[in-house]
Amino acid sequence: MVTGVIRHKDENRVISVGTMRSLVSLGRKNENFGRQIDFARQTRPKSRRFYYQFRGSLGDATMSGQMTFAEEPSLSRRRKQTKRERFLAEMDAVVPWARLVALIEPHYPKGGSGRKPMPLERMLRIHFLQQWFGYSDPGMEEALYEVPLLRRFAGIDLGRDFVPDETTILKFRRLLERHALAQAFFAEVQSVLREKGLLLQEGKTVDATLIHAPSSTKNRDRQRDPEMSSTKKGNQWYFGMKAHVATDLQGIVQAVDFTAAKVPDHRMLDRLLTGKESVVLADRGYDYPQVHDTLVARGIRNAVARRRYPGQKTGLAALKRYNRAIARIRARGEHVFRVLKCQFGYRRTRYRGLAKNGAQLTTLFALANLYMLRRYLLAA
Repeated sequence: MVTGVIRHKDENRVISVGTMRSLVSLGRKNENFGRQIDFARQTRPKSRRFYYQFRGSLGDATMSGQMTFAEEPSLSRRRKQTKRERFLAEMDAVVPWARLVALIEPHYPKGGSGRKPMPLERMLRIHFLQQWFGYSDPGMEEALYEVPLLRRFAGIDLGRDFVPDETTILKFRRLLERHALAQAFFAEVQSVLREKGLLLQEGKTVDATLIHAPSSTKNRDRQRDPEMSSTKKGNQWYFGMKAHVATDLQGIVQAVDFTAAKVPDHRMLDRLLTGKESVVLADRGYDYPQVHDTLVARGIRNAVARRRYPGQKTGLAALKRYNRAIARIRARGEHVFRVLKCQFGYRRTRYRGLAKNGAQLTTLFALANLYMLRRYLLAA
């Protein structure tokens, strides 16, 4: 429970003691705006108390804290590098900012006689923060005011810089969608990794993952997203879309495509292959005659997992050994889905339609490639 005291503004004597709610209620009824509230939180029995001092107007019940020098991260000696801070430091070092900014610059508005536009790299950094931490446009604006770590990453100093509002953040994302710059980002990241010799060309693993979409009809149109669909996986029904990917043998995404959830995985195989592969690995969802015929016609070694057909009684042990041997290599192709859904927290679609969600997923896969190879990029 949070408790506190109200002290006199001039004398060091206690006027009232109580819970935070009761003290704020008392402050609203009192016209003395010069008092100070000291709140103390008891964390556990016999533990020390931590005091939070708030100076402000009790009549308006505002609590604008005053930072001390010890709370300034650059001056404090008692601090620990958090996971988010370490993540942002690594991504700041591995993202090719200059090359990505050069892709956007021809389409970005130039400053005229009016108010100057926000710096381009700052807007790109804010856009990537949204992808990594799942912020909405209003949530991103508030986070930039509240979290100093995010402001430092975006290069914002509240003493001299403006924080872009949610409308500015929205317009920047629409600019990227209008000019298909997410696909350009993905291709540019591929070029960077290829120049550093971090991509494998010998074989590919193809796979797909389901992305959930809101199934409720409680919206303005009173209907679900018409570009999404339902599918059954096991005994569970899902509504949403699919992300189809082709990765190299170390799990780095080299091709992406997006469909409604009802589209079978194997139908997208042709759009994921380039013809330069020597071997293709896939799970049993690709075990169809047309897939085997396509691989044979292209001269690609077939390493697709096989199904047990109804009534099959012979060769089961050999089939199990074959599928297990493929699974050990194919499992690397699913690591990017862990980064997408667990590291970046992308489990549900945020927008309506395949185009907008596909653009966001393309950006996320490009950033996931950099994240998965960050140690090699930092060492280089």
